[in-house]
Amino acid sequence: MSRLPAPLDRLPFPVIGSPLFIISNPKLVIEQCKAGVVGSMPALNARPASLLEDWLAEITETLDAYNRANPDQPAAPFAINQIVHKSNDRLEHDMELCAKYRVPIIITSLGAREDIYAAAHAYGGVVLHDVINNAFARKAIEKGADGLIAVASGAGGHAGVKSPFALIQELRQWFDGPLALSGSIATGGAVLAAQAMGADFAYIGSAFIASEEANAQEGYKQSIVDCTSDDIVYSNLFTGVHGNYLKPSIKAAGLDPDNLAESDPSAMNFGGDAKKAWKDIWGCGQGIGSITKVQKAAEYVAQLKREYADAKARLIAV
Repeated sequence: MSRLPAPLDRLPFPVIGSPLFIISNPKLVIEQCKAGVVGSMPALNARPASLLEDWLAEITETLDAYNRANPDQPAAPFAINQIVHKSNDRLEHDMELCAKYRVPIIITSLGAREDIYAAAHAYGGVVLHDVINNAFARKAIEKGADGLIAVASGAGGHAGVKSPFALIQELRQWFDGPLALSGSIATGGAVLAAQAMGADFAYIGSAFIASEEANAQEGYKQSIVDCTSDDIVYSNLFTGVHGNYLKPSIKAAGLDPDNLAESDPSAMNFGGDAKKAWKDIWGCGQGIGSITKVQKAAEYVAQLKREYADAKARLIAV
């Protein structure tokens, strides 16, 4: 019997596409799922709030039709990210819609709440909570989360500072449930490495910004292609939470990326104006050095699968 709960026990490929604020949309989510990886998006990307129901209907109906037409190779399940922070005044509304459409996977961030986990469990949903350290991980599991996303150093968006080796080793000392690793993963070899370390899944975000389906400015996509880890800045100025951002976007905003001011956690705001902080300052992880072109999400996933198989073959040959 698998130790992973359904539907995580039958993913076609061990990758979860991370929810990208502003950028993830139904088109990208659907193409990720059809390609065999978990597609996800933040509920807050749907604005106004009423748009979320339209998006959930589009995703579920499209994937249901795809699965009926492809019973031997069904799509991967999709996930919705919920920001569990006091400034998110849509949380209850958005969770009610997730329950209505029976969203298979809920990803929670910036707060662990028993009532949110219970709401997902009531209809059979699975909850993964993203964490940057062992203490937050224990709190999430104690409150009822099913699994964890270890957000290590180098991840895009709100990243942690711990080495993936340290974080995964500490978590696996006490937690045997579903575990994904986030942080600079952009190749099939890195996916295999995440599994070798003890993770069940790789959590990939920044690479999908350079997909044709992503709701990102063309300049943003091209920056993912053109930049490397040397072009990433770690700062809490823009949202009150430390995260990784592209230097070119910071310079374009008239700021010096090497001399950014410190912000305060009280500046966190995921209400109606949350998009302003992210509109022109582009979040990105350190793994983009291997991204060399803008392509369809399915093409990128196919590339990951080839690289993954090649990496396995190399290890077997040693």
